[in-house]
Amino acid sequence: MQHIKKYFALITAFAALFLFASCSGGSDSKPDVNNTSLAQEENHTLVYGSGDYTRINPAMEEHGEINLLLFDGLTAHDGNNQVTAALAKDWTYDKAACTYTFHLAQGVKWHDGADFTANDVKFTIEAIKDPENGSENAPDFEDVQKITITDPYTITFQLAAPNAAFLDYMAMPILPEHLLKGEDMQTSDFFRSPVGTGPYKLEQWEEGQAITLVKNDDYFKGAAKIDTIVFKIVPDDNVKAVQMQSGELDLALLTPRDTETFQGKDGYKIYHMQTSDYRGILFNFRHEYWKTNRDIIPAVCYALDRQSILDAVVLGRGLAAYSPLQRNIYNCEDVEHYDYNPQKAERALQQAGCTKADDGFYYRGGEKLHFILSVAAGDQLRLDIAQAAAQQLKDIGIDCQVDIPSQIDWNGQMAYLIGWGSPFDADDHTYKVFGSGKASNYSGYSNAAVDKYLLQARQSDDPNIRKKAYANFQKALSKDPAFAFICYVDADYVATDALAGISEHTVMGHHGVGIFWNITDWTMKGTM
Repeated sequence: MQHIKKYFALITAFAALFLFASCSGGSDSKPDVNNTSLAQEENHTLVYGSGDYTRINPAMEEHGEINLLLFDGLTAHDGNNQVTAALAKDWTYDKAACTYTFHLAQGVKWHDGADFTANDVKFTIEAIKDPENGSENAPDFEDVQKITITDPYTITFQLAAPNAAFLDYMAMPILPEHLLKGEDMQTSDFFRSPVGTGPYKLEQWEEGQAITLVKNDDYFKGAAKIDTIVFKIVPDDNVKAVQMQSGELDLALLTPRDTETFQGKDGYKIYHMQTSDYRGILFNFRHEYWKTNRDIIPAVCYALDRQSILDAVVLGRGLAAYSPLQRNIYNCEDVEHYDYNPQKAERALQQAGCTKADDGFYYRGGEKLHFILSVAAGDQLRLDIAQAAAQQLKDIGIDCQVDIPSQIDWNGQMAYLIGWGSPFDADDHTYKVFGSGKASNYSGYSNAAVDKYLLQARQSDDPNIRKKAYANFQKALSKDPAFAFICYVDADYVATDALAGISEHTVMGHHGVGIFWNITDWTMKGTM
């Protein structure tokens, strides 16, 4: 652990020098943002440090912080991540018929002025279910057997089997049929100029630079208080911290290490927010290497000193991980945690028939145990976690090299430093991630017992049955790991103190997604 601490101490010192050398005058107070091109104009504009978008397509892709501003679902989630009404003002459930009936809000307009109706709902869910469209969200609605429109503002969904998370999934953003009917749901130009029903509408998209949203004065829940929100594209974490310091940004999700530089500084507020967002090593079981070496994965798990990585890299802002459900009511503690045990890791390698050579690495059949761990570009925290994990694996005799590819190759890569997690129903981010052949199962993982227990949990609304099913799921997963779990990473948002309204006790999702859930209540000084 000492070499990890020294390594990150050097990084911290360098980052601090870089950050403050890049800022005007090294002042402890926030500079006048009116000197920047994207500054607030009379404090009516919020500039958010965002990752890049090539399109905005909530039906096909799961993640996208901007979705909550542009679109609405039939349901939504409140500050406690509980289901609440949105485009549907209320609903009923006929348990015997396994049918949900939604009564829609009337008078809702799309951003282009067209009326929102049940036709849009039916169109969206059918587009997601259509296998030709390749939606990541298809498993959420695979139980939907029949959709019936009773009138323009009443729609029913008959399910083939119960789905305990169905109301959570109906928070899916609804898309306009009149603009997308007949369009390709992956390539349509609509997804570069999206039209929703949400509290903000698209005004301008400068590719690779910024996406500018203006408030929807006709929003059916009441107009937002902040006039304009700019998603300024800053894909590199280090640059994001610099721009937060220089006043080019009003709000940004920063790494724990960068957040430390804003502690106690005038003009800023730090939000330490809990998440359900975990990191781990995803093994690509489609790759020939793991078809031969799958039995060494337990050794990989035992070799990881999760607590040292959490302390040195994440600065303790999270939780050592052993399961995808540790921040869910259905978590089971009584499973194999793979606590750090280098001796046990080496015994597992030896029992698998591997022998250690003079170079300190294990070999099997004359081949060194070696794999490449890929990391997404620009994600400094994930890179630091990967490098620490790779060093720990080398310490016990597995040669792990970290690579930052220009593009993620889910089928071709050997392993990936994955991030997942959901603060909603336990079905979310388990069924479609670990279920055989599901759309978000990027590892190609398949385990009959895992499939069985996930289905049991999905199809029951009895908390006791679900608790037992999820306990069995976690036990089966720990015996045959899909990931080597490392840690949960909490979200550190830094904001100008002119911003108010952030719900700081809400548990966030992957990459801190969810912070905009109550955006219409946010204010900047001068917008009251």
